Amino acid sequence: MAAQAAPVESGHAKMNSVDLNALTSQAREALANAPVVTVAPDAELTVEKAAVSVVSAAENEDYQAELAAAEAEKAAEEAAAEAAEAAEAAAATATSVDVPASAIGNSVISIASRYVGVPYVSGGGSPSGFDCSGFTSYVYGQLGINLPHSSGAQPGYGTQVPASEAQPGDLMWTPGHVSIYAGGNTMIDASKPGTVVDFRTIWQSNPTFIRMG
Repeated sequence: MAAQAAPVESGHAKMNSVDLNALTSQAREALANAPVVTVAPDAELTVEKAAVSVVSAAENEDYQAELAAAEAEKAAEEAAAEAAEAAEAAAATATSVDVPASAIGNSVISIASRYVGVPYVSGGGSPSGFDCSGFTSYVYGQLGINLPHSSGAQPGYGTQVPASEAQPGDLMWTPGHVSIYAGGNTMIDASKPGTVVDFRTIWQSNPTFIRMG
């Protein structure tokens, strides 16, 4: 059925009529000054439509940059974990020997032995990782003997002694490698990648012994 408007009862005031005589003077003044808004019968309402563009994930540079950063961070974490595992494996499999009795109490050997187990790191010169000259430089440095981080230069900072007179704590050198003599047929060094600082049987051929200090 078609909807029909309810008839207006004659006894009620219409919504659009106001008895101005019943208003106070203040109300009449407010009503007289109230702005009047008129709208033309043929007025039209225009709504602008904004264009929406869609960019695929592959073409979104910001999104791709975030993905690349996340992947790089993950790769770095995995590399660090692998390095830690390698160091642990090297420490577990490293061939080591006991400290000779002749080296007990020697200040150089005592300091050097604190770093047994530190992994070999190319260019390393701290307890987080040593290479051969970085290790000897760090150990002697704690005794006030400053050596350059260079296996070729370190022998020039001491006095060469015959192998028969070598003592624990002397620097032991061959071209390309330096270590610390620990007495007998033993040395302590940061040997090569994949190993850790440890006491080892001397593996250098005809080493030169250098007395430091």
